Amino acid sequence: MRYGFWLPIFGGWLRNVEDEHMPATFDYAKEVIQKGEEWGFDTTLIAELNLNDIKGPKEDSLEAWSTAAALAAVTNKIEIMTAVRPGFHSPAVTAKMAANIDHISNGRFTLNVVSAWWAEEAKQYGGVFTEHDERYERTEEFITILKGLWENESFTYHGKFYQIEDAKLAPKPVQSRPTLYAGGESPRGKETITSFCDAYVMHGGTVQEIRHKIGDMKELRAKYHPHAPFSTFGMAAYVICRDTEEEAQEELTRITTTKQGDAYAGYKDFVSKSQLEQQIKLYDYSVSNRGLRPHLIGTPQQIAQQILAFEEAGLDLLLLQCSPQLEEMERFSTQVMPLVESLRSSQKTYR
Repeated sequence: MRYGFWLPIFGGWLRNVEDEHMPATFDYAKEVIQKGEEWGFDTTLIAELNLNDIKGPKEDSLEAWSTAAALAAVTNKIEIMTAVRPGFHSPAVTAKMAANIDHISNGRFTLNVVSAWWAEEAKQYGGVFTEHDERYERTEEFITILKGLWENESFTYHGKFYQIEDAKLAPKPVQSRPTLYAGGESPRGKETITSFCDAYVMHGGTVQEIRHKIGDMKELRAKYHPHAPFSTFGMAAYVICRDTEEEAQEELTRITTTKQGDAYAGYKDFVSKSQLEQQIKLYDYSVSNRGLRPHLIGTPQQIAQQILAFEEAGLDLLLLQCSPQLEEMERFSTQVMPLVESLRSSQKTYR
């Protein structure tokens, strides 16, 4: 299992808690990623939204790509996975920016391709927002151009959404090309991901849900790329680690006591503009990315056992959220990570 974390660019992950002592500033983001690297985390995911979906549209949030470039220069080994939404970017310019950040990071830059869901944000920021399936058509053209520019000396493309003529990109990325992660639950989204991307990332789910999704995506992948299986299956999860189960449950109650306000501004668009496999309730939405469904909640022992269950189901990357982030990431790295390794070794001994 690899361990990653969402970079706290929104000031936290809890829609019901106003101040999580996680300021949406570059200084705090820099401290979190440098400490995360020191504590053994493998990856950070930098979400891309121009409005703050967690604390409310009027609150501060960091821009993803400029933040990624700056953090690439002050870290040494952690993977920097940055979201990109085709409706807000030129694909050729994105390919150029990605190659440059890949050089800054010495080959540690990857992309999470997101086809978008928030119509109000697109309206405010001039993004392109169309019907669900057409968003994936645009994504496919976007990715085709990224790959074409990274892999060819010159590249021409004439599509429904984009046209480029004899375009050249230099320098190329340090990697052969950055890994493309993506998530989606609709039939159209899965078709795009299995055809065009390298790795699949999911919202939080139960062990049974994740096992089913991984099996489903492996079958679809074999249809489109029989000789190139997905490199990674990742999942978002919110962690509540405490000394006792009772303390963990108290914290769960505190953060899920719903207080609807500006923090829920994107809820309607999220459930109506996406095609989701599980019904989303306000309880799920109180924490970002369905993070409570994996139930990484309890003592270090309970959480470690749950992680091994996800590992057995085929998951190999956890993208964690927690609050306050520095304190909880340190707790996870010192109390949970070593325990997972110990339990895994014990299981192998008894087999």
